[in-house]
Amino acid sequence: MTTYLKLLRWPNLIFIALTLILIKFSFFEEFGATITLNAFGYMLLILATLCIAGSGYVINDIYDIQADKINKPRKLIVGNKISEKNANNLFITLNIIGVAIGFYLANLLGKPAFVAIFIFSSALLYLYASYLKQIPVLGNILISFLVAFVVLLPAVFDLFPSISPQNKKIQSLLFSILLDYAVFAFLVNLLREMVKDQEDTKGDYNAGIKTLPIVLGHSRTNKIIFAIGILPIVAMVYYIYNYLFENTFLVIYSLFFILAPLLYFQVRIWEATKKKDYTHLSLMLKIILFFGLISIGFYQFLL
Repeated sequence: MTTYLKLLRWPNLIFIALTLILIKFSFFEEFGATITLNAFGYMLLILATLCIAGSGYVINDIYDIQADKINKPRKLIVGNKISEKNANNLFITLNIIGVAIGFYLANLLGKPAFVAIFIFSSALLYLYASYLKQIPVLGNILISFLVAFVVLLPAVFDLFPSISPQNKKIQSLLFSILLDYAVFAFLVNLLREMVKDQEDTKGDYNAGIKTLPIVLGHSRTNKIIFAIGILPIVAMVYYIYNYLFENTFLVIYSLFFILAPLLYFQVRIWEATKKKDYTHLSLMLKIILFFGLISIGFYQFLL
């Protein structure tokens, strides 16, 4: 069981669940949003999301066996602790559960087309693992888009079906805030995906995967990552100045847990050369993403 949990990246799944729970119960409900799903329905939405996300981790490990033998031989699961056949069966099972729940929720809301969200996400994760990750930058953008879309899922399933002329103003405001968070998640995850490519260059090269550092080299890729890293910093400075400035707690939180680590990342990425440097920076970005997204639970102190 422990091995399967590691394969599913259980800390990441808990992070996804926590983010969705905070959006529902510490954001929507605190501001009197008109919501569609009750607690049970929302838990089903979380479960479907976790199944699709978990299946993505599984299929990625299946296609990364050759690269992971070099990149992380001690952490290799598929083909070592779990057979490739069992991993494939798990991938299929998770997708069936996720899409089935998505189908149920879509019909419950009277929006049958919404099931396409889960089918499309599952298909993209498969295409990413099997083909798209071999195309420089495109795979990074795709995964980052899916991460950002997780933040918007509650808006799609909980806000939009209940929108009316009477509540349009508050519903639109809450969606715009979620959109800001989604953009932040996209940018930080894009940086992390590119850093992970730097970290895994040796294994990816031997597996025939053409990532950006393999095409351009570490130094040039560092400069590209640095340039992209300016975007979330500028966005955070703008957000703090325009929206958070009168709330001391949120200003200190944003400066200490998000902006300062981003500035630290910028300094370190410019001079990074070794695998351990990129491993450290990847973890730093994961921490930044965590503290950034859970701050949605503090918005009740701002609006």
